[in-house]
Formats: sequence, structure tokens, C-alpha cells
Amino acid sequence: MWELIQQNKRRSIVLFVMMGAILLLLGYLIGAAFAPPDGGLFGLVLAIVVWGVMSMISYFSGDSIMLNMAGAKEVTREVHPQLYNVIEEMKIAGSLPRVPKVYIIETSAPNAFATGRKAENASIAVTTGLLEKMNRDELQGVVAHETGHILNRDILFITFAGVMLGTIVILSDMFLRGMRFGGSRRLGSSRSKNGGQGAAVLLVVALVFAILAPIMAQLLYFAVSRRREYLADATAVRLTRYPEGLASALEKISASTDDMPRMNKAIAPLFIANPIKAAGARMSNLTSTHPPITERIAILRSIAGGVGYLNYQQAYSKIKSTREQVLPKSALEEKDVPTARSASPEVVTGTVTSSPKRGINDLIRAVNGFAFLTCTCGLKIKIPPDFGKDSVTCPRCNQLNKIPVAELAASVAVLEGIGAKGVEEEIKSESTYKRQSQSWESFKCACGRTIQL
Repeated sequence: MWELIQQNKRRSIVLFVMMGAILLLLGYLIGAAFAPPDGGLFGLVLAIVVWGVMSMISYFSGDSIMLNMAGAKEVTREVHPQLYNVIEEMKIAGSLPRVPKVYIIETSAPNAFATGRKAENASIAVTTGLLEKMNRDELQGVVAHETGHILNRDILFITFAGVMLGTIVILSDMFLRGMRFGGSRRLGSSRSKNGGQGAAVLLVVALVFAILAPIMAQLLYFAVSRRREYLADATAVRLTRYPEGLASALEKISASTDDMPRMNKAIAPLFIANPIKAAGARMSNLTSTHPPITERIAILRSIAGGVGYLNYQQAYSKIKSTREQVLPKSALEEKDVPTARSASPEVVTGTVTSSPKRGINDLIRAVNGFAFLTCTCGLKIKIPPDFGKDSVTCPRCNQLNKIPVAELAASVAVLEGIGAKGVEEEIKSESTYKRQSQSWESFKCACGRTIQL
């Protein structure tokens, strides 16, 4: 694992040098074109300053910005115990220093991503669509993949490489817009002030490079991003010892036709599968943030003889028909190769499956601060967090039900990570809970505590 991290660092440095060269050259050409002959130095300084400011913002606030862009909301164990259990398992398997924070994104599209500049402050976000469609082994495979990104230090790289790419795009766009609104006047001015054709040629070179620079930077960025997806898949196989779990999850994700409405290209590379679907055609491998998902599934299902890094490399070489090593040599020389496990007993027997639609709807409401009150007739009443009354009439039996104030306040407080503190008044009344199934269930008492049955 240490060699994997070191290899990633070396490749990240190479990528940063190449993208940095593109950024500095673009800044120099823009400055020289706008203010010849000494404007090149100003352009260099401007490029460095813009990149530095954006990098500082990303380093200190990148996590919250990305989670907010995705519409993710932090949740507690009470909201989805199984998800928390799976994340804790992968924390132990991967020897992470702490359990990542858990976020849920309200969308029917199954997907997930991890964020955090280091393992100590990492977060994992999953969609409600993923929780609805995946069984436990599939959910574990997805979480293990995201844990692989955390272990391999991919998140920091993707964040800063994305910032550098964004800086190149911003500078290029500013220059092209300036040319659009004043290009002919500037070209004439350059010729008259600097003796003819030299400045005009420089302006044309800057214009061409401003068009090509974002394309070249994106190709570099996407190429390394795709490689890191293979590394995360290999890590997930080793952590779970069950390749079929991740393969089946990817199959369900690729089969989904649901889109993510709040998706932004800046955070697309973070997800386990590209959340921006091509309209009517497959995306080119060169311009895709992820490897072909069918190829990833085929590699996972071709793994044989164990679930170590060497087994993944052999499957990778077989499916890709190449001798290219996606993993470092030291990782392929591991002596203790773990053996594959079988499917979880509860998945085999069908006692634990993906969350039902009604359960997902309740999960969405819980994420948004709703409380749940069960009437004596058995109907579950959903109460929004801003409900201003102390009682509600059951729409089925017309019985008037008092609302436990502590429960309603605690549902909001738990989501904010502060528990049920601050509740000034508590209605003490006897509560009745009606079982919904024969498996484990959890509900909130009127006092605000969560009880499991």
C-alpha cells in the first residue's frame, strides 16, 4: 500500500509539472499579446496568483464546497445503520485513522464519491438511489472503492489538479472573450506600436494556444483520473475479498437511466462512475473522466486464484490485452495473497436486500429533518421540521395525535450533529410503535432517543 501511495505521488508530480507548464505558458502568451513587449511577465504573475488563490480556497474549503455542489447532507448512524456499519468495516480493513463522515445525496441515480485532503478528515457521500438499489455486498464494494481513493491519496490530487485545470480554463476564457470584443482593434494597435508583424504573430500564437491549452490539460487530467479508478477498484477487491460485489454494483449503476440534476463537471471525476451521461452516444475514452464501466466489470469478473494486487493485474492484462502495469512492482510481489470470500449469508438467503422504496422515501425525509409519528391505527405520519402545531390529525382514522416536541427537535438536532440539546420542553406521553417487518428496526422515542428492535 505504501508503494502505491508513493507511485501516485510521483505521477501526480509529473502531471502537475506538465499542467503547470501549460498554465505558465498560457499566462505568458496572454500577457505578451495584450501588453507587448513586457506583458509576458505580468501574465506569468497573474496566472500564478489566480492559481494560488483558488488552491488556498480548495485546500481549506474544498470538501465543503464539493459536498455542497453535490447537494450532500451529513447524517448520523440512526438515519442508516447499515451504511454506517459498512463504512466502519472498511475503515478497519483499510486501517484508516478515523471513520469518514457520512453524507447522503437525495437523488435516484445510484452513485457515490469520497472527499477529504487527507484520511483524517475524509468523507464518503452516497446517493439515496444507491441505497435503494444495492444489497449489502454491493454497498460494501462501492464503499471499499471510495475507501481506496482515500487510502491512495487520490482526493487531494483530484482537487488540486482540478483547480489547476479550472485556472487554465478561466484564463483561456478571459482571453478569448477579450479578443471577441476588441480583437481587431488590439491587432491593429500591436502592429503600429511594435513594428509590424512580430506582435501580430504573437497574438495569433496566443489565440491558438488559448484554444488548445484547456484541451491538452483536460486530456492529461482525465488520463490520470482514469488510471486512479483502476487503482481504487484493485484496492476495493483486496479490502472486501469479494470482487463480485463491486462488479454487480457497477453493473446496476451503469444500467440506471437516472441523471443527477445538480451535477457539475468539476466534481464528476470524484464519483465511482461518471455521473454525466453522454447524450445518445458513448463518450470517447480520451475525454472521459472514468474508464469504460463494462471494462471495469469484465476485469473484476476475470479475477481468479485470489484477491491480491497481482490477481487484479493479471485480470487487467487479460481484458486490456496489454503488458502495461497499472500497479507498482512491489505490490505485485506480495507474499500473502488473500483468498476470495463467498457472498454474505444474508445476501444468499435474501434476508437482507436493498432498501425498499418506502424506506428510501422515509430516509430522504429523515435527511431533510422530518420526524415520524405512528398513529394507533398503524399509519406513519411524516412531520416536517418547521411544523408549527403541537398536534396533528390522522388522515386515516381522524384521531388527534399529540406531537412529541423532543422527537421533532431531536430529528433536526441529530442531523446537525449536536444531539437533542437545547430542547426546553418535552411532552411526556406513552408511545406505541408498530413493527413494519421481521428484521431489525429503529425508531425515535418521545424523549428523542433512538431505540432498535
